Amino acid sequence: MTIQWFPGHMAKARRQVTEKLKLIDIIFELVDARIPYSSRNPMIDEIVQHKPRLVLLNKADMADREATKQWIRHFEEQGIKALAINSQAGHGMKEIVSASQEILQEKFDRMKAKGVKPRAIRAMIVGIPNAGKSTLINRLAKKNIAKTGNTPGVTKAQQWIKVGKDLELLDTPGILWPKFEDQEVGLKLALTGAIKDTILNLQDVAVYALRFLEKRYPEKMKERYQLEEIPEDIVELFDKIGKLRGCLMGGGEINYDKVTELVIREFRSEKLGPITLEHPQEMAEKSEAE
Repeated sequence: MTIQWFPGHMAKARRQVTEKLKLIDIIFELVDARIPYSSRNPMIDEIVQHKPRLVLLNKADMADREATKQWIRHFEEQGIKALAINSQAGHGMKEIVSASQEILQEKFDRMKAKGVKPRAIRAMIVGIPNAGKSTLINRLAKKNIAKTGNTPGVTKAQQWIKVGKDLELLDTPGILWPKFEDQEVGLKLALTGAIKDTILNLQDVAVYALRFLEKRYPEKMKERYQLEEIPEDIVELFDKIGKLRGCLMGGGEINYDKVTELVIREFRSEKLGPITLEHPQEMAEKSEAE
């Protein structure tokens, strides 16, 4: 399965981000804490260049806590400050402002020494679709300013938003990259909801989810689907889940589409508990092997 999704507004957004950089003090790069590597757009490094950056691992409540700590250490080893947040619940919002002030302290001290009046930090939020940018903005601003939705591609224009007296935010649409060199990245993005389901072969995504769970979280999988052993044959695994959960057609045949929907829905709604799909060491080893 080849997964690609690069609507016209995303190409336009890339140009707009580049044009607005000179107005910005700091970049807030929002990633999904479940897939911190795969949800980082490699084009962002090219676009934002040497601007100070704060990586925000959103949806941290849905991710494996120990893995999130590993990712924060990983980013900080690269000289990038990172925070775990949950924009839906509002966890970690205060830390964003204080971390930004810390990162920009030297710049604002220089401005003050030159007689420039203190002003709000100007930040640009960038990230892939459905990472939670609009929800984050609304949380920081403490009102519903940005449009939100649980489908990718809701934000399609840029807007400035004031957050108290200390921060001004420039929202941008989510930007995916034109081609995924690694199709596993596409599967992870699809599984976590960053790509519209309507353009996907969801059965491939469900198979990927089940094989991943079998490898990394077998006990959670056995418990959820009441399996004594996990069948090697994927059709047999679909059959067992389908029978258990009543995903049947006339005559008692398994409805594989319903099993597919069930597996993906339960993964996304945390029915299997907090899960992280990738760890820093694995991603580093994979990059070295390529």
